[in-house]
Amino acid sequence: MPVLNRAAEMQEEVAGWRRHLHENPELLYDVFKTSAFVAEKLKAFGCDVVETGIGKTGVVGIIKGTLGDGPTIGMRADMDALPILESSGKPWASKVPGKAHSCGHDGHTAMLLGAAQYLCETRRFAGSVAVIFQPAEEGGGGGLAMVQDGMMEKFGIKEVYGLHNTPGVPLGDFAIRKGGVMAAADTFEITIKGKGSHAAQPHFSIDPVLTSAYVIVALQSIASRETDPLKSVVVSVTTVHGGDAYNVIPMDVKLTGTVRTLDPEVRELAAKRVVEVAQGTALAHGAVAEVNYVRGYPVTVNHAEETDFAASVAANVSGEKSVETEMAPKMGAEDFSYMLEARPGAFIFLGIGEGANLHHPAYDFNDEAIPYGISYWVTLAETKLAA
Repeated sequence: MPVLNRAAEMQEEVAGWRRHLHENPELLYDVFKTSAFVAEKLKAFGCDVVETGIGKTGVVGIIKGTLGDGPTIGMRADMDALPILESSGKPWASKVPGKAHSCGHDGHTAMLLGAAQYLCETRRFAGSVAVIFQPAEEGGGGGLAMVQDGMMEKFGIKEVYGLHNTPGVPLGDFAIRKGGVMAAADTFEITIKGKGSHAAQPHFSIDPVLTSAYVIVALQSIASRETDPLKSVVVSVTTVHGGDAYNVIPMDVKLTGTVRTLDPEVRELAAKRVVEVAQGTALAHGAVAEVNYVRGYPVTVNHAEETDFAASVAANVSGEKSVETEMAPKMGAEDFSYMLEARPGAFIFLGIGEGANLHHPAYDFNDEAIPYGISYWVTLAETKLAA
């Protein structure tokens, strides 16, 4: 079954919703206008239940089928934007300086709204569909907040599915894999404390700048010499702050960064070794390293049976040759991971064609992808909940 005719007919209207959301981006949990827009649409479509305030500002709509009793499946979209100054130049570019939908969550929300409208019109399934609109994916853990709010239990959700757009992949192509599909992302802050001095008298100092350089290099040994080369770990020092004058060796230097892994054992090893390497290297130079290591999103793990099912749905929409079922894992993180820890399900990627990459100031979601996303969601619901 190719792209649904009704989904193609809906493209212009849904693109209008998407562009409205794009013009009015909101961050993290402060998606009040976005969640109100979503709730208003779901009520207008005729959802049987529309509940707001789940996970602070999340929205869930319940659509009951007309073909009898059955389970409830969840389909999730994220709503929040990024703190980025947009440079796309599009007529619908962000109207809010310093905030932009540079990851396509506007497209995700619009496509799931389109699917909700379609399913409310037809209701050709048994059981119920829960359309889940989540805040704070970009670092706020909104997925966890919705799970902790009892969403799965309250609505009786048995399985849950997610979708993310991917620039650079042909329009309408899908990609998925079983097991770890996106990485766990932890963060660290290392403060190197030394002894300040005049730059002309380094022998009176314990130089935290020099020490930090050794720490940065030493941290790379976690990946290159301590981890099985067939298992992934990325240790990135992303900020270095220290000193205020060119002729003064400062008292301390602060480093921050991320650790990304796909394997729980590697994650534990990296967490332990970041602390040990930083402290040991600092000690070797007469300095002290204070390390604050924070666990972030866990690995996004696709369940085997549900992954096969999601791939078959995508093949029904775009054809088997357009579905990659052994995609390489991505080292970015995704808080849909928390929903997949709570319920079986799968996270799939939808190609949107050429364009600026995710999180780039020039990025804009490709509205030509809308019929594929709507068709995927509708086909998934009607197939999983067939009478």
